Amino acid sequence: MPINFNQESVFNLKPIETEDVREEVFGLLLDDEKIIYAFKTIRDQIIFTNKRIISVDVIGLTGLKKNFATLPYSKVQFFEIKTPGFMEIIPDAELSLTFTNGFTAKFEFKGNVDIGMIGRLLSEYVL
Repeated sequence: MPINFNQESVFNLKPIETEDVREEVFGLLLDDEKIIYAFKTIRDQIIFTNKRIISVDVIGLTGLKKNFATLPYSKVQFFEIKTPGFMEIIPDAELSLTFTNGFTAKFEFKGNVDIGMIGRLLSEYVL
């Protein structure tokens, strides 16, 4: 599923290591900005830094064209976390962010993701 922040979306995100983040993202980072968590779909990525969320949407069959979008924590008005249920076969967690302009971004995390750590990250920069 392509990443599209122009509409309310849900992604099937799986964790990746920082070294697996697309090289172009490092050129977008500010001097004091650090990658905290990174996730991917099949080709797309979502990166949580200490300042914002960056999405990388790979476009087309060749994947040479990419769309980069940023969601600054300073514009988050509130967030909601849904934890996985007890004894779920495929544990998943959800994160919903509502921004000051009313836009909502939804993320669905697959597998063993510590959603509490993401909540603490958001709390640190949003509150």
